[in-house]
Amino acid sequence: MDYRRYRCLQVQRQERILTVAFNRPEALNAVDAAMHAELAQIFADIAQDRDTHVVILTGNGQAFSAGGDLKWFQHMTPAQLDALFVEARKIIIDLLEVEQPIIAAINGAAMGLGATLALFADIILAARTARIGDPHVRIGVVAGDGGAVIWPWLVGAARAKEYLLTGDTLSAEEAERIGLINRVVPPEQLMPTAMQLATRLANGPTRAIRGTKAAVNKILRDTVNLVLDTSLALEKQCFTTQDHREAVAAFLEKRPPRFCGQ
Repeated sequence: MDYRRYRCLQVQRQERILTVAFNRPEALNAVDAAMHAELAQIFADIAQDRDTHVVILTGNGQAFSAGGDLKWFQHMTPAQLDALFVEARKIIIDLLEVEQPIIAAINGAAMGLGATLALFADIILAARTARIGDPHVRIGVVAGDGGAVIWPWLVGAARAKEYLLTGDTLSAEEAERIGLINRVVPPEQLMPTAMQLATRLANGPTRAIRGTKAAVNKILRDTVNLVLDTSLALEKQCFTTQDHREAVAAFLEKRPPRFCGQ
């Protein structure tokens, strides 16, 4: 598989282990139109990559991914909005089609879509300095691009609703305590720990590992079938609201938003 066409995602191979890193460090790896389009292709490529047995997903620089780039949202046309949500659905569906184990190595802030992609991984490691959150509501939109699927599945509906309805962030230690992630490690040990685990899985019984993942993920697939289309449709409706426009303007102007409920 040739990954050289990717620019916003850095793809590196070490034998049978593929490391995919968000690669906009100057923007805290926020997802813009170009990165979103690449995310809508990368998992389909990985699923067909016979040379890859394990995937590590991480971020370059200080952040894992700060989520959607609000500058991108500011001037989005209706056609671009339609394309965004087609891609958003494809990202999650393609991610579920990846047979190989995926290890998320959360090196810094993982917000919104960044958090969603990390939490959809099979094993989630985080640096002690990392923070995780889904602040969709803080920009006036539904947590529709996968957050409403994965948070309740990992921590239960009550805890998920607390964090999704407030948009509050969690420390890595708190995320580990409530079962949102697997393990917290010192920052300097994050990638060595991820690589050690990836090597163990890559050298393991491939069919048994992939089959076990597929069996467990049946529950997650059913949840995606139940929730994702509804949550995406509800999120898309919010992009035309006054509250969303106000949230984006407030963020760019570095002031608190003044929501009106419309």
